[in-house]
Amino acid sequence: MLTILISNTLLTPELSDHVLGRPSVQFRKIQVFAVVSFWSLYLLRGNHHGPPGLRDLSARLSKRITAWQTLVITLLWLYISRNFGKLLGLECPEPLANLYNRSYFRATWITTALDAGFWTAMRIRKKWLRDLASIVFSLYYLVAAEQADEKVRKVRGTLTVDHLRVSWNKPTTPYLNFFTKLLRPKLARYPPRAIRIPRPPESSYKEPVSAWLYFDGPLSALKDHTRLILDVPGGGFVAMSPRTNDDKLLAWAGRTGLPVLSLDYKKAPEFPYPYALNECYDVYHTLVATRGRCVGFSSGVLPRIIITGDSAGGNLATGAVLMILQSSGNDGRRWQGQEALPPPEGVILIYPGLDMNIGNWMTDEQMSLIQDRRMRKTNKNVLRRKSEDYYKLTPETPRPSDDEDERSLLQRRPSENSTVVASEPSTPASSSELPARGPAHLISSPISVAQQTATVASSKPSLLKTRLAMSSMISYFNDRILTPEMMRAMIILYVGPHNRPDFSTDYLLSPLLAPEALLAHFPKTYFLTGERDPLVDDTVIFAGRLRQAKHNLFVQRKELGLLNSKEEFDEKDHVEVTLIPGISHGFLQFVSIFPEGWKHIFRCAKWMEEIYAADVAPDRGDGDESPVSERHTWHHRRMATESSGDEDRPLEMSSLKPVLENGRADRKTTRGRGKGRKSEHGPRRERSMVSLASEDDLLGRRMKGLAGGLMGMTADDN
Repeated sequence: MLTILISNTLLTPELSDHVLGRPSVQFRKIQVFAVVSFWSLYLLRGNHHGPPGLRDLSARLSKRITAWQTLVITLLWLYISRNFGKLLGLECPEPLANLYNRSYFRATWITTALDAGFWTAMRIRKKWLRDLASIVFSLYYLVAAEQADEKVRKVRGTLTVDHLRVSWNKPTTPYLNFFTKLLRPKLARYPPRAIRIPRPPESSYKEPVSAWLYFDGPLSALKDHTRLILDVPGGGFVAMSPRTNDDKLLAWAGRTGLPVLSLDYKKAPEFPYPYALNECYDVYHTLVATRGRCVGFSSGVLPRIIITGDSAGGNLATGAVLMILQSSGNDGRRWQGQEALPPPEGVILIYPGLDMNIGNWMTDEQMSLIQDRRMRKTNKNVLRRKSEDYYKLTPETPRPSDDEDERSLLQRRPSENSTVVASEPSTPASSSELPARGPAHLISSPISVAQQTATVASSKPSLLKTRLAMSSMISYFNDRILTPEMMRAMIILYVGPHNRPDFSTDYLLSPLLAPEALLAHFPKTYFLTGERDPLVDDTVIFAGRLRQAKHNLFVQRKELGLLNSKEEFDEKDHVEVTLIPGISHGFLQFVSIFPEGWKHIFRCAKWMEEIYAADVAPDRGDGDESPVSERHTWHHRRMATESSGDEDRPLEMSSLKPVLENGRADRKTTRGRGKGRKSEHGPRRERSMVSLASEDDLLGRRMKGLAGGLMGMTADDN
């Protein structure tokens, strides 16, 4: 009877709970408490040799083994039972075993344990106790790795902004900060200084912007400087101050000898889009308008600024540059005496998130940018991984070689409306001459069933020239650093509850959609991203769009005789992309446990030196003709309820209704689609540099990709 009672106590409530479909955390807590209380009371008040049926056996065994041996045997058998599947080879394979390299996987194992530990202790109210418990729980999860994975998986399924901030702000907690300083090499002699940058007079906001200045020298030495690194840190728009990036920022300041100004912009959801974007633009405006005096410069010349950003900071940095370019490219303001804002010297983007419209599939236009022949060597592994999404699941399917893929891209030049239609051999009509064939036309067709059967029998299956490719966000959905749940939470918090932006046109929210007219004047840009990053598509697609815009502008200027006819286009003058194999997102955030990240930090410092050492000044557009006036500089504004595609008037920063100079309210303008789509106001979209397949081929590839995902392939057949 007692055995039945124990069995019911241990199994029945949890079993019935799951069978009824109502898993309750509170009920499980009560269940565990009840089981522990029952057995504790039984050990205290019950017979020492157990229930009547086991007393004789317990009394005999107690004469042969000691209490210590009993404890060890019990724990040993518990361990064997937990790992029974591993002993017999029945354990499920590790899904991420071949995704990362060894050192990066080790680093993610530590970060997962830290996340699990800090999330476990986050509800403790006393700060000193919470900080200490976070370290203790993290040490436990370093040993119990599977429990850490399970803890992190469950938390990410019900993420809140508090979870994100606890996870990403943990480098600033006292114990982790202490250990990080111990492991950090001596990079700079001077600590960072907290400063505040005033807003420009034209801004609708008056509160200064907080920032941290990293400079390896006394403040008095800043007066002779004319160069500055403006850094926008990441953190999913909701967390992470510059102090969480001390390793990177101190290394840049120490290696280059330049001042590094890192913005501590206001975070969502308290300050949703576009508040942080306006802060970045305002700081750049103030730096130029004051000629750097706001940070201690006194040379009286325009500062030469490089803008950097990682992750979400890369999104803000790119959006700020687009705002600067749009302000300098507005000819309607020139004749009114308002000077342009000069663009930065260069841009460095580190695993940036440039597309807020998360989708599953790559479009043909995006694939053509990645498959560009000039970037095929750089993007080779990215393309291979996209191919493996299908071939891993269909090992029997033959693979085309790289040469066949390249020949197919060169040979595939069909017209956009071409279709494959069965016709009589005696009617050599081209596809462009045939009418559209709907169901009625098929019924009235004079072609007999026998002729159709013969045509199908004589036709040979052809190799599909392209394939439906999944986006990197879906390909790496089980990433240990950045998951789709986290991306969804960040975007929702950043956009806010009162905004409804157009994700298909708002290029200040999704810089990937920026019009070619702005990208053609984008400064020299460096990209640094891991190949296994869920955001790697943002890097390769945006780099492809930049390269395409620069090339088209080069061809136009060459045709107009503005360039030497023998001059060749060099893409490295405009875009450089570095994809690091075997790693994913955020590798510069935890260089203490991922030492390979130091060389990538120093690589960025080398890029900064290359930008400043360039013999030819970068393209500044029309802003070089005259210096920026402090009195008449036009301030680019941005409204929260406005699409960045509206180009009839400047983007408003204020949430108020824009007012014209005569005091009357501006008429309500039509919500334009901007240059992100075809419109009569914007330039006509250029054809892709790699022609796309016909509609029939696209549908065939789509069905092949969807069906092939249910069959099993390996990546080593290539």
